[in-house]
Amino acid sequence: MNDSTATTAGAAELFDPNSYDPQHLDAESRRLLRATIDWFEERGKTRLLADDQNRVWYSEFLDFVRREKLFSTFLTPAAEGNGDQRWDAARNAALSEVLGFYGLQYWYAWQVTVLGLGPIWMSDNAEARRRAARLLDEGAVFAFGLSEKEHGADVYSTDMVLTPDGAGGFTASGGKYYIGNGNVAGMVSVFGRRADLEGPDAYVFFAVDSQHEKFDLVRNVVDSQMFVSEFTLQDYPVSAADVLHTGQEAFSAALNTVNVGKFNLCTASIGICEHAFYEAITHARNRVLYGNPVTDFPHVRQNFVDAHARLIAMRLFSARAVDYFRSASAEDRRYLLFNPITKMKVTSEGERVVDLLWDVVAARGFEKDTYFHMATRDIRALPKLEGTVHVNLALVLKFVPNYLFDAVEHAEVPTRLDPADDEFFFRQGPARGLGAIRFHDWETAYRRFAHVPNVARFHEQAAALRTLLTEAAPDAEQQRDLDFVLTVGQLFTLVVYGQLVLEQAALTGLEPDVLDQVFDVFVRDFSASAVALHGKASSTGAQQAWALAQIRKPVVDEERFARAWARVEALSGAYEMRP
Repeated sequence: MNDSTATTAGAAELFDPNSYDPQHLDAESRRLLRATIDWFEERGKTRLLADDQNRVWYSEFLDFVRREKLFSTFLTPAAEGNGDQRWDAARNAALSEVLGFYGLQYWYAWQVTVLGLGPIWMSDNAEARRRAARLLDEGAVFAFGLSEKEHGADVYSTDMVLTPDGAGGFTASGGKYYIGNGNVAGMVSVFGRRADLEGPDAYVFFAVDSQHEKFDLVRNVVDSQMFVSEFTLQDYPVSAADVLHTGQEAFSAALNTVNVGKFNLCTASIGICEHAFYEAITHARNRVLYGNPVTDFPHVRQNFVDAHARLIAMRLFSARAVDYFRSASAEDRRYLLFNPITKMKVTSEGERVVDLLWDVVAARGFEKDTYFHMATRDIRALPKLEGTVHVNLALVLKFVPNYLFDAVEHAEVPTRLDPADDEFFFRQGPARGLGAIRFHDWETAYRRFAHVPNVARFHEQAAALRTLLTEAAPDAEQQRDLDFVLTVGQLFTLVVYGQLVLEQAALTGLEPDVLDQVFDVFVRDFSASAVALHGKASSTGAQQAWALAQIRKPVVDEERFARAWARVEALSGAYEMRP
């Protein structure tokens, strides 16, 4: 969590249900987060795992959400709510992490509600907004009807067709696929196109009721507690009161909703990794093989220290990204670079964390009485939601020229933990103009920590990326080779990732030791991506020479590593979910 009052040690600590009390939040937010934790802990691990294995629909969780007005408090913008209700990305991130910690299925009910609400809160349709606020207050969940079986999330190719009914409304017919909460959603925000228009003018976002007789719930497409629905509409009546957006605004609402909602993927991944980490270190620290504790083996310690460093980096980057999102405006849209990195990089790092831990716990990671076996399955889902890593990497590449070569002055973005309503989320404007977004000097954060050995070493690698793009830039054919340019994207992403990690480290007073260990990992990662670039079939001699020149060994410090291991070892037994 991002906390301006964080202690030096606190910035490196993991979420711990035993002691969690986010002092930076208001009393009602803290109460609701604590109530959520207590609800899961009182049910216990046995019930949590049994419900997962038996694919039990989480009606009791939704009853809790309704009773406590959890989603309505966190997801109703101040303009539509009252009292403690607001849309606050900092506290939303906190809840997302908590839900991920206990299970992706619970987080998913929250996540698709966030997505379903996006087009509604962005709409000028006051009646639809009032209806959504009332349903939220009554405990309803929501759904986002964008993707289709044949087209995925390709909004250009929707087969959901609205035909004018001659009375000012429409009838909608078509199918949607992979739509979470589609079985119970109070409102489903559905994307389609008009039959009587062509091009962008034809787009429509409209709201439907999952319980309507013309709403055909076909099936749950996954084998899980979650209900990820396929549904069809057949001559579903759509009145003016149901229309949320038309034309190009409908297209922008789809993309802007993804900007708001898919951010939560990173905090879910963090929560899953934290719970898995506690289980893994406690198991390994108390297991003896060949007469020695498992954690005496050097490769085991290396895995744990690397996993911990990656997890700390995930937390630091994600917390700082919240600040940019909350401080965004029509004049400052830097969040549009940082958001796809939360979706792609943080979630991919989550996979690496779990894999490092799994290499230690081995067969124990398959056993059905562990949270870990859930984590190994669920952590894989997050990088694959919303377009996959590759789609987000391709998006990130659009920002390379301005980020690396054309910095401008920006007011410094502060830590944003204030209880403000993030109303800009719902007026982001047209989803275009990414190439015009300008950034502050990314090297400022690196220079601030030049005294940290591995930060300095990574900075050398990062700065060399400019050399690649000026002296050995991909030619026209390579730029059409997505496999090649995505490797360049991985290198660029690491530079941006490191920048926000450093900014958050400065804000939280992170120990230099911890930061040095994090960048020990980054130096190796950059080197590995350079090797990958060298090996590409189309790489030129100049590019290969550049790649080999960027292979670096991290600055080794055995005493620093020993202190890093001590921090990890101290987590053994620190948390175990109640039986």
